Amino acid sequence: MENDCLFCKIANKDVPTDFLYENDRLVVFRDINPHAPVHILIVPKKHIRSINNLTEADNEIVSELIMVGKEMAKKESVSESGYKLFFNVERGGGQVIFHLHLHLIGGWKR
Repeated sequence: MENDCLFCKIANKDVPTDFLYENDRLVVFRDINPHAPVHILIVPKKHIRSINNLTEADNEIVSELIMVGKEMAKKESVSESGYKLFFNVERGGGQVIFHLHLHLIGGWKR
């Protein structure tokens, strides 16, 4: 855990957050500044700064992030209407919190 990392604090339950899902490797919660009707974050408990800091040892975590994203899209009822899964990478790519996390957004009416 990084001492000043907000997502580490959330994952360790030092910051109160309602989890939509949790297992021994990941937590899922709603974004506090949503950009869509459904905007959730899928966050590994292991501190990884960004995509640029992934190693071969993190392959399973990345796969699990995506698979949990797919399942959360079903639970949030956006799997059929459509959704986006994405990572922001570094400040120029929109990353604000430097702890790897996958965004799931959707729920627009079209």
